[in-house]
Amino acid sequence: MKSEYILTGGRVIDPYRNIDKEMDIGVKDGKIVEASAIPDAEKIDVSGKVVCPGFIDMHVHLRQPGNTAAETIATGTMAAAAGGFTAVVAMPNTSPAADTAGTIEYIKRHTAQDGVVKVHPCGCMTKGIAGEEMAGIGSLKSAGVVAVSDDGRCIQKHQLMKHIVQYAKAFELPILDHCEEDGIKDKGVMHEGVWSTLLGMQGIPSAAEELIVARNIIMARTIDWKIHLQHISCRESVERVRIAQKRGIQITAEVTPHHLSLTDERIKKFDTNYKMNPPLRSEDDRQALIQGLVDGTITVIATDHAPHTETAKLVEFDYAPFGIIGLETAIPVCLTELYHTKLLSLPDLVSKFTKGPADILGFDQSGLAAGADADITVIDTETEFTVDADKLRSKSRNTPFKGMTFKGKAAATIVDGKIVFNEL
Repeated sequence: MKSEYILTGGRVIDPYRNIDKEMDIGVKDGKIVEASAIPDAEKIDVSGKVVCPGFIDMHVHLRQPGNTAAETIATGTMAAAAGGFTAVVAMPNTSPAADTAGTIEYIKRHTAQDGVVKVHPCGCMTKGIAGEEMAGIGSLKSAGVVAVSDDGRCIQKHQLMKHIVQYAKAFELPILDHCEEDGIKDKGVMHEGVWSTLLGMQGIPSAAEELIVARNIIMARTIDWKIHLQHISCRESVERVRIAQKRGIQITAEVTPHHLSLTDERIKKFDTNYKMNPPLRSEDDRQALIQGLVDGTITVIATDHAPHTETAKLVEFDYAPFGIIGLETAIPVCLTELYHTKLLSLPDLVSKFTKGPADILGFDQSGLAAGADADITVIDTETEFTVDADKLRSKSRNTPFKGMTFKGKAAATIVDGKIVFNEL
C-alpha cells in the first residue's frame, strides 16, 4: 500500500468548493495534502480522467446480518468500491432489523473486519420495521447511526410518524422515508398504466407514493425537520417537492439510476430483474425525474442496491421479490443517460453523488481540501462498459442492465488513501 502519492493531470471536480480545473492532488498517510508538500512522492497519471471527492451512496442494502446468501458486508462493499463509491449508508431492514445498539455494533464490527469502503449504519424508525412502535432513537444515535428509516416499508400511522420525526429532530437525525400508502398499493407488482393493462398485471398507482410524499411534506413543515424522500418515481412527487422547497420546507429527494433510464414497458419481457419498488413508471414520469435533477429539485442519486439470490428471482413475476442491484452500474448509467446527453453538466452530476447526500447526512464538507480524509473517486467518462453480470463483485446478479453497454465508468476508488479499486 502506497503511503504517499500524487494524482497528476486529472480534471478535479470538487462540488464542496466549486472547483473544476486541472490540478494535482497529493495523498499522504490517508489525508489530502498539497502536491507541493510531497514533491518526491510517486506520481499516478490520471490524465483524461476526472478526480472527485468520494462518492456516497445513501441507499444500500448489504443484507448482513441475515440474508448473507444474497449479499454480505464484504461483497457489498467490494461492489461499492468497483462502482466508485467510497461510502455507503446501510439500510436497516436486516435480520434482525437494525433497531438496537447491539445490531449497529455488529454492523460496525463486521465493517471493520471485512469492509472495503466506509459503511454508515442507518437505524430503524420502528421496532422490527413493523410500523407499530417507535425504536429507541436515542440509543441508536449513541450507537452511531447517521439517519433513521424503515426502508422497505412505510409507516402508515401518521401520529406515530409525527412522534418519530419529533424525536429524530431532538437527536439531529435525518429521516429517510420510503413513500408508499399500503392500501392503494395493495397487491400491485408494477406501475399502474397502459402496460399493466396490456399485460393483465395488478398495478401500483403513482398515488400510492404521492400520498405519503404529501404527508411527509406536511410533517417536515409542521415539525421543521429534515425528511428525505427515498427513490421517488413519479411526476407528481417531483412537483410536490419542488413547491415545498420553494416554501423553505426541509424536504429533499433522491432518484435511482434505473428510474432515470428504464420504463414500465420493459416489463413486457416478464423478466423479474425489472421488478422493483417503487416500480418502473411511464416515460412521462422518467422525464419529470430528469427535469427534477436538472433544476435542482432532486439533489441525490442513490442506487437502492437490493441484492436477491437467483433462486428468489427465478419465479413467476407476481411472486418475485422487489429489488435490483445497482452499485456497479450507477456511474455508467448516469454518465450515459445524463452527461453524454448533455442533460447535466459533469459538476452537477458529481454533486448528486457527493455534496447532495453529504448535505442531508451532515457529513464533512471539506471535499478534496488539504487535511481532509483521502476519499477519492476517479472517473473515466469515455471508456465503454458492457455489463457482464457474472463479473460483478456483488454476491447477487439481479441486474436489469445485463448485456447493456454504457459510456463511462469508475476508474479508481480511494478510501483513506488506500486504493481499493484500480482500473487506471
